[in-house]
Amino acid sequence: MNFIRSVDRLSQLDGSILKEPVLRAEGVDVQYGDRVVLENVSLKLHSGTLTALVGANGAGKSTLLHVLQGQLHPSSGSVYCDGDPIETCRERVVLMPQRSRIDWSFPISVRDLVDLGLMNSRSFGCCDREAALQRVGIADLANRRLDALSGGQQQRALLARSLVQPSRMLLLDEPCAAIDPPSRDQLLLLMRQLADTGHTLLVSSHDWGEALDSYDRVIVVDRRVLADGPPAEVRRALKGLVNPGNHHCG
Repeated sequence: MNFIRSVDRLSQLDGSILKEPVLRAEGVDVQYGDRVVLENVSLKLHSGTLTALVGANGAGKSTLLHVLQGQLHPSSGSVYCDGDPIETCRERVVLMPQRSRIDWSFPISVRDLVDLGLMNSRSFGCCDREAALQRVGIADLANRRLDALSGGQQQRALLARSLVQPSRMLLLDEPCAAIDPPSRDQLLLLMRQLADTGHTLLVSSHDWGEALDSYDRVIVVDRRVLADGPPAEVRRALKGLVNPGNHHCG
């Protein structure tokens, strides 16, 4: 397969490319036996940016997120957060899991779910519990049981849990999967607002649609990085190589 050389234009975003990256991966490989999941992946994420990590199912997106958070050790390569090896500072990076991996029938409330984000933390992140719920727009649902939430409300609850953790680096795994377009648009707006207030977000998706225009930058992966740059540029680079399909989100 012919791979496209990445072209990074983050310098257009107020010179952020000149700053030290919040999160950096260098030459990351992940291999299970003879199966190569990630190959020579390198990337940099800068403060206050909203980046989409796009690829088909099985492209290695979730694996990469787990490597970036330090939950999974790569076969080779390194990850750094603020210049420090990720193994020494995992608490600085929050990974929001896929909604499908949560048991939403568990008999707890939204408030209880958010409090789980504080179990291993000695301090709040950007918000305490009430402020986090207010910020994601579900303060009125604090006492509601998880099994009574819609898909979009569940994603907001997970995001609130992430916000109470002491980190401004958020990795979101398929947050728009299996939710309706209005909920998707509201979630994208919320993520945009978080980036505008200094958070750094990397959001995995297999969306090739107009939602990509909500992001500052798009990184396309299929084991390795195929393209990296502003949404319009990535679309041009990938034209003819992939079939965008008609996905709405996730």
